[in-house]
Amino acid sequence: MKKLLPTLLLIPVAIFAQRGSADNPENGRKLFLKENCYYCHGTVGQGSRDGARIAAINLTADGMIRYVRKPTDAMPAYTEKVISDQDLRDIYAYLKSLPTAKAPQDIPLLDPSR
Repeated sequence: MKKLLPTLLLIPVAIFAQRGSADNPENGRKLFLKENCYYCHGTVGQGSRDGARIAAINLTADGMIRYVRKPTDAMPAYTEKVISDQDLRDIYAYLKSLPTAKAPQDIPLLDPSR
């Protein structure tokens, strides 16, 4: 058991090393643009005619990854050969870092009384 204990203690380190470093929103922003996510989802995830608003998604990172791998609508599937799980986690971190949109009544240009 004494020889097994140091090995067991290294398991979390090995899992973390496999996953990579902490999720990186700045890298996620770069990937969001590089991988052309913005074509359909807008430059800050605001959505468009062709893609859903994803800036304030209620999915977990794992849920988003599952959806990107096997989407249920017109979105093409992105396999791990195209984009890694860590890159998708970085994109998720970027989306979560975006500020929430203002309500229409809080935007002066949309206020008809002005």
